[in-house]
Formats: sequence, C-alpha cells, structure tokens
Amino acid sequence: MYQAFTEDQIQIRDLVRDFTRKEITPVAHIYDEKNEHPKELITRMRKELGINGLTIPEEFGGMGYGSVEQCLITEEMSRGCLGIALCFGYTGLGQLPILKGGTDAQKKKWLEPVISGDHGISFCLSEPGAGSDVPGMTTKAEKKGDKYVINGAKQWITGGGSADAYTVFAYTDKNRGTRGVSCFYVPRDTPGLIVGKKEDKLGIRASDTRQIIFEDCAVPAENMIGRENMGFVYALLTLNASRPYVAAMGVGVGQAALDYAAKYSREREQFGQKIGTFQAVQHMLADMSITVEVGREITYRAARMSDANDPNLAKYSAIAKAFTSEGAMKCALDAVQIYGGYGYTKEYPVEKLMRDAKILCIFEGTTQIQKNEIAAYVTKEAASGK
Repeated sequence: MYQAFTEDQIQIRDLVRDFTRKEITPVAHIYDEKNEHPKELITRMRKELGINGLTIPEEFGGMGYGSVEQCLITEEMSRGCLGIALCFGYTGLGQLPILKGGTDAQKKKWLEPVISGDHGISFCLSEPGAGSDVPGMTTKAEKKGDKYVINGAKQWITGGGSADAYTVFAYTDKNRGTRGVSCFYVPRDTPGLIVGKKEDKLGIRASDTRQIIFEDCAVPAENMIGRENMGFVYALLTLNASRPYVAAMGVGVGQAALDYAAKYSREREQFGQKIGTFQAVQHMLADMSITVEVGREITYRAARMSDANDPNLAKYSAIAKAFTSEGAMKCALDAVQIYGGYGYTKEYPVEKLMRDAKILCIFEGTTQIQKNEIAAYVTKEAASGK
C-alpha cells in the first residue's frame, strides 16, 4: 500500500534530515574512530531540535505524536550515523515502560525532564546470562519496608554511561516465573547502582554501551512502575512498540548504503567506463533499492499499527525488524563490494555502515527470535482457520 505522510510528518522528517546532513554525517567517522559518546552534539540535538517529547502524550507535556513520527526521525538520523542515532534515541526505549505501565503521576514526574532535554533514560532488561532468554534473568528486587532492594547486573545497556535514570526489570517473586517480574525507575545517583566499563564494540561505537550493576540498590516502593509482578507484560509491550523504531534504523542504514553506492558507481571508472554501466553493478543497486523500499513499507505499516493499537502488531513489528535488519546488512555488504578495495578501508564510509548494520540483527531480539515469533503467529492463525 502507498503510505503518504501528513504535512506535519514531512516537516518533522525534513527538520531532522537537514540537521543530520549538516551536523551528524560530517562528524560520524570521528566519534566512530574515537569510540566516543558525542555529548555536546547530543545536548545540542536535545535543545535545538525540540523533539524530545515527541511520543509523550500532550497531557503530560509532550507533543503527542506517535510511532510513525518516531520512525521518521529515527530513519533520518540512522541514515547519517546509527551510533549517534542511538545516542539520541535510547530514551525513546527507556521511557516506554513508563508510558505502557506507569501511573499518571509517574508519567508526569519522570517524563517532564525528558521533554526538557535534561534527562536520558536507559532500558535495562538483558543480562550477562540472559539475552534472548529473558525469563532466565536473575536480577531480583526484595521488598524491605517502604523500599525495594535490587541486586543483579544488566548487560549491553544502550546509553548506560550517559543516562540519568534506568527502567530496570527484576524478579519480585521468582517462584511465579515471568508473572513475578516487576519494573522500577532507578535514578543514576541511587547508592548501589554501579556503571560498568564502556564496551569496545565492532560498530555503533559512538553509542555508549555499558553493564549496569546493582549491589543492594534500594529504591522507594513508589519507584515501582505500575503494578507489582506486571513487569514482563510491560517489557513485551515495550519491545512490540520499539521494534518499528529498530526497523526504521535498518531502513536508514540501507538507504545510506544505497546512496553511497549509487554515487560511487557514477564516479568510478574501470575498463574505460563508469562502473554503474555494468549490469552486475546495476543489479546490485536494484536489489538494494528493492530491499530499502520494501523495508520502508513494512516499517511504516507496523508503525501505523502501533499507533492504532492493532492486536496484530507483535507479528508485523517482528516482520519489519527481521526484514530491515537483515536487509541493512545485505545493503552494506553490497555497498562495500561496489566500492571494491576502497570500500574495505576506513577512508570511505561504507565499511562503517557494514560494522554498524550488524547490531540490528542482534539487539532488541535477534533475527532468529523474530522468526520464532512470526512462526508462532502463523501457526496460531492456521490453527484458528484464519
């Protein structure tokens, strides 16, 4: 289906596209090489773009937009640099448990500093021994008087070193399995919260990825998000809602790979002619374009389903995430191939795209986990005769 955007959506997209071209793309390689979080740039983005509260409802001071608008800005930023896009966008994930399960008072209290651009919130679900196996996590929160004492460790936390607070999932009743998980809002300065070393990663090197450790970390009982033992539900709602954002990242990276490859094919000469005249190269460019456009369609379909609270969101967000993640990786590989030996060097931008793209196939549910979920829905539909 053809998916038209409203004038407001186009204005938001163009605002971010212009900023990305002028401010993000030119410096992306610097932060990648330094393995450095772009603190000053992110502060400017939060203050100048004015889109921090994009998806926060108006009654809590936000702009009241939805997943479609969030995907538009995510796609554009990722087109410039996936790592920097994550530096700006990790709060969009971290605030989702509050939006999905928090009380009105919690939303007002904890989201106000996000809207002003003063706070970032990281999402803490994965653990050293529990990535895809979320129920296998071991972090626990024990009720002691009017506080909960958290012990455990979270791994691969995006924005972990720069966040001001964390939404943390922990068992409050291990005997109940996933029905015994709760979620907590934990400010960074809480005693017992320890920020681990920065990971030295293959790609998205601008993004600050850390382990977050909890050693007798006591938080007030009112810092429990929503209801006790409902945390796993909030986690699932969060991941279903956030996967279109990850899909948009894949679209952005794929589009960047196509942009660079198409431009290079018009400049590079071999055998006395531009390489873009060779059918082998033309077919690679055509495949890249097909991948990007199909990915964009399914991404914004999932985004619209998210905004409409469609019951089939989980299936389509998984499809979008799986397709665009693998598609971004393939587009980046093809871009390197079109550049040839030059594409394998850091002097040109496509090797960075290749390194960045791989994480999309891993975080927020690997491609294989997405396929498991898709297959479960397909077989369920078959059994019901749909």
